[in-house]
Amino acid sequence: MTSTPDLAPVEAPRKPGRAPRRSPRHPYRAALSTARARTGLVLVGAVVLAGLLAPVVAGHGPTDQSGLSLAAVGTPGHPLGTDDLGRDLLSRVLYGIRADLGIIAIAVPIGAALGCLFALAAAAHPVLDTLVQRIFDLILAFPGLILALAVTAILGPGRLPVVLVIALAEIPAFGRLLRGGILVQQEREYVTAARVGGSSGPRVLVRHILPNAADPLIVQVAVSLTVAVFIEGAMSFLGVGVRPPEPTLGSVLSQSMPYLSQAPHFAAGPLITVTALVLGLSLIAEALNREVRR
Repeated sequence: MTSTPDLAPVEAPRKPGRAPRRSPRHPYRAALSTARARTGLVLVGAVVLAGLLAPVVAGHGPTDQSGLSLAAVGTPGHPLGTDDLGRDLLSRVLYGIRADLGIIAIAVPIGAALGCLFALAAAAHPVLDTLVQRIFDLILAFPGLILALAVTAILGPGRLPVVLVIALAEIPAFGRLLRGGILVQQEREYVTAARVGGSSGPRVLVRHILPNAADPLIVQVAVSLTVAVFIEGAMSFLGVGVRPPEPTLGSVLSQSMPYLSQAPHFAAGPLITVTALVLGLSLIAEALNREVRR
Protein backbone atom coordinates (compact mmCIF):
# COMPACT_ATOMS: atom_id res chain seq x y z
CA MET A 1 0.00 0.00 0.00
CA THR A 2 1.60 3.24 -1.17
CA SER A 3 1.67 6.23 1.16
CA THR A 4 0.42 9.56 0.05
CA PRO A 5 3.22 12.15 -0.03
CA ASP A 6 2.91 15.07 2.40
CA LEU A 7 1.76 18.16 0.59
CA ALA A 8 2.89 21.63 1.68
CA PRO A 9 0.06 24.02 2.46
CA VAL A 10 -0.76 26.18 -0.49
CA GLU A 11 -1.19 29.90 0.17
CA ALA A 12 -4.38 31.43 -1.09
CA PRO A 13 -3.67 33.63 -4.07
CA ARG A 14 -3.87 37.33 -3.33
CA LYS A 15 -6.68 39.05 -5.09
CA PRO A 16 -5.42 41.30 -7.83
CA GLY A 17 -5.50 44.98 -7.10
CA ARG A 18 -5.87 44.52 -3.33
CA ALA A 19 -3.59 46.90 -1.45
CA PRO A 20 -1.71 45.69 1.63
CA ARG A 21 -3.28 46.52 4.96
CA ARG A 22 -2.21 49.92 6.20
CA SER A 23 -1.48 50.92 9.75
CA PRO A 24 -4.15 53.04 11.44
CA ARG A 25 -3.89 56.77 11.01
CA HIS A 26 -2.63 59.03 13.76
CA PRO A 27 -5.56 59.93 16.03
CA TYR A 28 -5.13 63.68 15.55
CA ARG A 29 -4.97 63.30 11.79
CA ALA A 30 -8.12 61.22 11.92
CA ALA A 31 -9.83 63.84 14.08
CA LEU A 32 -8.87 66.67 11.75
CA SER A 33 -10.19 64.74 8.76
CA THR A 34 -13.77 64.76 10.08
CA ALA A 35 -16.36 67.11 8.59
CA ARG A 36 -16.60 69.02 11.87
CA ALA A 37 -12.87 69.68 12.05
CA ARG A 38 -12.61 70.54 8.36
CA THR A 39 -15.31 73.15 8.75
CA GLY A 40 -13.43 74.61 11.69
CA LEU A 41 -10.15 74.60 9.79
CA VAL A 42 -11.76 76.41 6.85
CA LEU A 43 -13.21 79.10 9.13
CA VAL A 44 -9.99 79.62 11.08
CA GLY A 45 -7.88 79.44 7.93
CA ALA A 46 -10.02 82.07 6.21
CA VAL A 47 -9.67 84.48 9.15
CA VAL A 48 -5.93 83.89 9.48
CA LEU A 49 -5.40 84.30 5.74
CA ALA A 50 -7.38 87.54 5.75
CA GLY A 51 -5.18 88.89 8.52
CA LEU A 52 -1.95 87.85 6.83
CA LEU A 53 -3.02 89.44 3.56
CA ALA A 54 -4.17 92.68 5.17
CA PRO A 55 -1.46 94.85 3.54
CA VAL A 56 -2.42 93.42 0.14
CA VAL A 57 -6.22 93.31 0.46
CA ALA A 58 -6.80 96.55 2.36
CA GLY A 59 -6.84 99.53 0.06
CA HIS A 60 -6.18 101.99 2.89
CA GLY A 61 -4.18 102.19 6.06
CA PRO A 62 -6.06 101.35 9.27
CA THR A 63 -5.64 104.90 10.58
CA ASP A 64 -6.10 106.82 7.31
CA GLN A 65 -9.03 109.22 7.51
CA SER A 66 -11.28 110.40 4.70
CA GLY A 67 -14.10 112.89 4.47
CA LEU A 68 -16.71 110.11 4.48
CA SER A 69 -18.04 109.54 7.98
CA LEU A 70 -20.14 106.39 8.53
CA ALA A 71 -20.24 105.65 4.80
CA ALA A 72 -22.50 102.73 3.91
CA VAL A 73 -21.43 99.29 2.72
CA GLY A 74 -20.49 99.31 -0.96
CA THR A 75 -19.23 102.88 -1.04
CA PRO A 76 -16.60 103.18 -3.81
CA GLY A 77 -13.19 102.56 -2.26
CA HIS A 78 -14.74 101.37 1.01
CA PRO A 79 -16.41 97.94 0.56
CA LEU A 80 -17.45 97.73 4.25
CA GLY A 81 -18.02 101.45 4.66
CA THR A 82 -16.23 103.76 7.07
CA ASP A 83 -16.34 104.45 10.80
CA ASP A 84 -17.26 107.66 12.60
CA LEU A 85 -13.84 109.19 11.81
CA GLY A 86 -13.91 108.24 8.14
CA ARG A 87 -11.49 105.32 8.46
CA ASP A 88 -11.97 102.35 6.17
CA LEU A 89 -13.69 99.54 8.06
CA LEU A 90 -12.33 96.74 5.88
CA SER A 91 -8.80 97.90 6.61
CA ARG A 92 -9.45 98.22 10.34
CA VAL A 93 -11.00 94.76 10.56
CA LEU A 94 -8.16 93.12 8.63
CA TYR A 95 -5.46 94.84 10.66
CA GLY A 96 -7.48 94.09 13.79
CA ILE A 97 -7.24 90.40 12.93
CA ARG A 98 -3.46 90.73 12.64
CA ALA A 99 -3.24 92.42 16.04
CA ASP A 100 -5.46 89.82 17.72
CA LEU A 101 -3.65 86.85 16.19
CA GLY A 102 -0.27 88.28 17.12
CA ILE A 103 -1.30 88.67 20.76
CA ILE A 104 -2.92 85.25 20.96
CA ALA A 105 0.01 83.50 19.27
CA ILE A 106 2.34 84.85 21.98
CA ALA A 107 0.12 84.66 25.06
CA VAL A 108 -1.28 81.13 24.78
CA PRO A 109 2.10 79.37 24.33
CA ILE A 110 3.51 81.33 27.29
CA GLY A 111 0.58 80.30 29.48
CA ALA A 112 0.84 76.68 28.29
CA ALA A 113 4.58 76.50 28.92
CA LEU A 114 4.33 77.99 32.42
CA GLY A 115 1.39 75.77 33.31
CA CYS A 116 3.25 72.65 32.20
CA LEU A 117 6.37 73.69 34.14
CA PHE A 118 4.27 74.13 37.28
CA ALA A 119 2.73 70.69 36.71
CA LEU A 120 6.16 69.08 36.34
CA ALA A 121 7.32 70.80 39.53
CA ALA A 122 4.22 69.50 41.32
CA ALA A 123 5.03 65.96 40.18
CA ALA A 124 8.57 66.23 41.53
CA HIS A 125 7.78 66.62 45.24
CA PRO A 126 4.67 66.71 47.48
CA VAL A 127 5.70 70.05 49.02
CA LEU A 128 6.00 71.62 45.56
CA ASP A 129 2.67 70.06 44.65
CA THR A 130 0.97 71.86 47.53
CA LEU A 131 2.66 75.15 46.63
CA VAL A 132 1.69 74.85 42.97
CA GLN A 133 -1.92 74.12 43.84
CA ARG A 134 -2.08 77.25 46.00
CA ILE A 135 -0.65 79.31 43.12
CA PHE A 136 -3.34 77.94 40.81
CA ASP A 137 -6.01 78.74 43.42
CA LEU A 138 -4.68 82.29 43.75
CA ILE A 139 -4.89 82.91 40.00
CA LEU A 140 -8.36 81.38 39.76
CA ALA A 141 -9.56 83.49 42.69
CA PHE A 142 -9.38 86.61 40.51
CA PRO A 143 -12.22 86.94 37.97
CA GLY A 144 -10.96 87.64 34.49
CA LEU A 145 -12.17 91.24 34.46
CA ILE A 146 -10.63 92.02 37.86
CA LEU A 147 -7.35 90.45 36.76
CA ALA A 148 -7.36 92.52 33.57
CA LEU A 149 -8.07 95.74 35.44
CA ALA A 150 -5.37 94.98 38.03
CA VAL A 151 -2.69 94.28 35.44
CA THR A 152 -3.69 97.33 33.39
CA ALA A 153 -3.62 99.53 36.49
CA ILE A 154 0.00 98.50 37.08
CA LEU A 155 1.32 98.49 33.50
CA GLY A 156 -1.14 100.73 31.69
CA PRO A 157 -3.03 99.80 28.51
CA GLY A 158 -1.18 98.17 25.64
CA ARG A 159 -0.21 94.83 24.15
CA LEU A 160 1.88 93.65 27.11
CA PRO A 161 -0.96 93.72 29.67
CA VAL A 162 -3.22 91.78 27.28
CA VAL A 163 -0.52 89.14 26.77
CA LEU A 164 0.07 88.86 30.53
CA VAL A 165 -3.63 88.56 31.37
CA ILE A 166 -4.18 85.82 28.77
CA ALA A 167 -1.04 83.95 29.85
CA LEU A 168 -1.97 84.14 33.54
CA ALA A 169 -5.51 82.95 32.81
CA GLU A 170 -4.20 79.91 30.91
CA ILE A 171 -1.60 78.77 33.46
CA PRO A 172 -4.06 76.91 35.76
CA ALA A 173 -5.87 75.32 32.81
CA PHE A 174 -2.74 73.68 31.39
CA GLY A 175 -1.13 73.05 34.78
CA ARG A 176 -4.08 71.24 36.33
CA LEU A 177 -4.74 69.25 33.18
CA LEU A 178 -1.17 67.98 32.93
CA ARG A 179 -0.90 67.37 36.68
CA GLY A 180 -4.08 65.26 36.61
CA GLY A 181 -2.80 63.30 33.63
CA ILE A 182 0.50 62.60 35.39
CA LEU A 183 -1.28 61.38 38.53
CA VAL A 184 -3.45 59.02 36.47
CA GLN A 185 -0.53 57.61 34.50
CA GLN A 186 1.58 57.06 37.61
CA GLU A 187 -0.85 54.36 38.71
CA ARG A 188 -0.58 52.38 35.45
CA GLU A 189 1.18 49.02 35.28
CA TYR A 190 3.69 50.08 32.63
CA VAL A 191 5.03 52.75 35.00
CA THR A 192 5.48 50.19 37.75
CA ALA A 193 7.23 47.88 35.31
CA ALA A 194 9.58 50.65 34.23
CA ARG A 195 10.48 51.42 37.82
CA VAL A 196 11.04 47.75 38.62
CA GLY A 197 13.28 47.59 35.55
CA GLY A 198 15.59 50.17 37.09
CA SER A 199 14.47 53.37 35.36
CA SER A 200 14.96 56.51 37.42
CA GLY A 201 12.08 58.79 38.34
CA PRO A 202 12.91 61.56 35.82
CA ARG A 203 13.42 58.99 33.05
CA VAL A 204 10.05 57.36 33.77
CA LEU A 205 8.40 60.78 33.80
CA VAL A 206 9.91 61.97 30.52
CA ARG A 207 9.90 58.76 28.48
CA HIS A 208 6.78 57.00 29.72
CA ILE A 209 4.36 59.25 31.60
CA LEU A 210 4.49 62.54 29.69
CA PRO A 211 3.83 61.10 26.19
CA ASN A 212 0.65 59.47 27.51
CA ALA A 213 -0.45 62.38 29.70
CA ALA A 214 0.04 65.10 27.06
CA ASP A 215 -2.79 64.15 24.71
CA PRO A 216 -5.45 66.33 26.39
CA LEU A 217 -3.10 69.32 26.12
CA ILE A 218 -3.65 69.39 22.35
CA VAL A 219 -7.36 69.84 22.93
CA GLN A 220 -6.69 72.48 25.58
CA VAL A 221 -4.66 74.53 23.10
CA ALA A 222 -7.70 74.89 20.82
CA VAL A 223 -9.92 75.72 23.79
CA SER A 224 -7.42 78.25 25.14
CA LEU A 225 -7.20 79.99 21.78
CA THR A 226 -10.97 80.46 21.91
CA VAL A 227 -10.80 81.85 25.44
CA ALA A 228 -7.95 84.16 24.43
CA VAL A 229 -10.06 85.65 21.64
CA PHE A 230 -12.75 86.54 24.18
CA ILE A 231 -10.27 87.95 26.70
CA GLU A 232 -8.56 90.19 24.16
CA GLY A 233 -11.88 91.31 22.73
CA ALA A 234 -13.27 92.11 26.18
CA MET A 235 -10.19 94.10 27.22
CA SER A 236 -10.19 96.11 24.00
CA PHE A 237 -13.95 96.60 24.25
CA LEU A 238 -13.53 98.06 27.75
CA GLY A 239 -10.65 100.28 26.67
CA VAL A 240 -7.94 98.55 28.72
CA GLY A 241 -6.39 96.64 25.82
CA VAL A 242 -4.32 97.79 22.86
CA ARG A 243 -3.90 101.55 22.69
CA PRO A 244 -5.89 103.41 20.01
CA PRO A 245 -5.71 104.24 17.17
CA GLU A 246 -4.26 100.76 16.53
CA PRO A 247 -7.27 98.61 15.65
CA THR A 248 -8.31 95.34 17.23
CA LEU A 249 -11.58 93.51 16.72
CA GLY A 250 -12.71 94.41 20.22
CA SER A 251 -11.87 98.10 19.87
CA VAL A 252 -13.63 98.38 16.50
CA LEU A 253 -16.69 96.74 18.01
CA SER A 254 -16.56 99.06 21.01
CA GLN A 255 -16.40 102.14 18.78
CA SER A 256 -19.47 100.96 16.87
CA MET A 257 -21.78 100.78 19.90
CA PRO A 258 -23.04 104.40 19.79
CA TYR A 259 -23.93 104.02 16.11
CA LEU A 260 -25.74 100.68 16.05
CA SER A 261 -29.09 102.20 15.07
CA GLN A 262 -27.59 104.69 12.64
CA ALA A 263 -24.95 102.48 11.00
CA PRO A 264 -25.36 98.79 11.93
CA HIS A 265 -22.73 97.81 9.34
CA PHE A 266 -20.15 99.42 11.65
CA ALA A 267 -20.33 96.41 14.00
CA ALA A 268 -20.95 93.73 11.35
CA GLY A 269 -17.31 93.26 10.32
CA PRO A 270 -15.77 92.55 13.74
CA LEU A 271 -18.80 90.56 14.89
CA ILE A 272 -18.73 88.22 11.89
CA THR A 273 -14.96 87.82 12.16
CA VAL A 274 -14.98 87.01 15.88
CA THR A 275 -17.88 84.60 15.39
CA ALA A 276 -16.11 82.77 12.57
CA LEU A 277 -12.86 82.52 14.53
CA VAL A 278 -14.48 81.32 17.75
CA LEU A 279 -16.78 78.88 15.96
CA GLY A 280 -13.90 77.43 13.95
CA LEU A 281 -11.70 76.93 17.01
CA SER A 282 -14.61 75.39 18.92
CA LEU A 283 -15.28 72.88 16.14
CA ILE A 284 -11.61 71.89 16.02
CA ALA A 285 -11.46 71.52 19.80
CA GLU A 286 -14.60 69.37 19.85
CA ALA A 287 -13.28 67.09 17.09
CA LEU A 288 -9.95 66.63 18.87
CA ASN A 289 -11.69 66.03 22.20
CA ARG A 290 -13.86 63.27 20.74
CA GLU A 291 -10.80 61.52 19.35
CA VAL A 292 -8.80 61.80 22.57
CA ARG A 293 -11.67 60.38 24.68
CA ARG A 294 -12.00 57.21 22.57
